[in-house]
Amino acid sequence: MSGFIEEKTCMLPRIALIACGCFSPPTPMHLRLFEIARDYFELRGTHKVVGGIISPTHDSYGKKGLAPSIDRCAMIKLAVQTSTWIRLSDWEVHQPQWMRTQSVLQHHQNYLNNYINSPGDEEQNGLLPGWLPLGLRERRDPISLKLLCGADLLESFAVPGLWANEDIEEIVANHGLVVISRCGSNPEKFIFESDILTKYQRNITLITNWVPNEVSSSLVRRLLNRGESVKYLLDDLVLSYINRQGLYNVKS
Repeated sequence: MSGFIEEKTCMLPRIALIACGCFSPPTPMHLRLFEIARDYFELRGTHKVVGGIISPTHDSYGKKGLAPSIDRCAMIKLAVQTSTWIRLSDWEVHQPQWMRTQSVLQHHQNYLNNYINSPGDEEQNGLLPGWLPLGLRERRDPISLKLLCGADLLESFAVPGLWANEDIEEIVANHGLVVISRCGSNPEKFIFESDILTKYQRNITLITNWVPNEVSSSLVRRLLNRGESVKYLLDDLVLSYINRQGLYNVKS
């Protein structure tokens, strides 16, 4: 019986999850999104999650409180070092300028599936990016890359001028969304009120987070700027890094 279950698991469609954003600084909730999503798919037996990717935005994004990408990447590496499957992609921060989310997804999607079907020379030459999940060539079927986000990103689609309609459609139609929402929120209503999201709602997975965590990067920055403690709100290694580098006007 266990052999049958293993064989069934091996045949599940494969997906990878990518989260895009500032991560200034990365919080435990950023990583919890990945764990919540993987549990959802695997407990339901619908998909096999092969990897998680964190892609911090380019420095030219210019958002208030945005630490330099070299520091954000260093903090993400520290935050994920105990994870066996969530990894940093620094491709976006090394581009000449800020990249649209759709372009970031398309790059990683193409790389994943080109890698699966390539002869393997780059592996022997040590040229593989660090974000690439392990064991992808155990099967040859394609991998679907989905954008992992909170309900706030979903709702930002309605902010005038923030997203181009064609980008929203590209993301939802060609990749799909995995939305982690808070208990009591109503993402279904937001989808219903959007023609684009309703059109592709089959590509949107809504997951309720039953363990609330309201800690955000902006809250952490505010506390640091005031000289208040953020211990237990961040990974200890990330907090030590912030103190060493003097980020966010920290008052040690």
